[in-house]
Amino acid sequence: MIVVRLDVMMAKRKVRSNVLARAVGITEANLSLLKSGKVKGVRFSTLEAICAYLDCQPGEILEWVPDEGMEDLKQAG
Repeated sequence: MIVVRLDVMMAKRKVRSNVLARAVGITEANLSLLKSGKVKGVRFSTLEAICAYLDCQPGEILEWVPDEGMEDLKQAG
């Protein structure tokens, strides 16, 4: 599963949600959904804008954590 660590990076950079949302051109509601991981995807252009504003790499915001289902897929292959 992909875990979103955007809130952690925002805290490190001392950036408020309303400021980041305005800077990258998304609504605060959509930023909140992204921060909570309740989205199915994110546009690369949005991710690029977030990384540019926060001066970070995508891997500092998104983390892959294996779950049990993935282990089953590996063993089946």
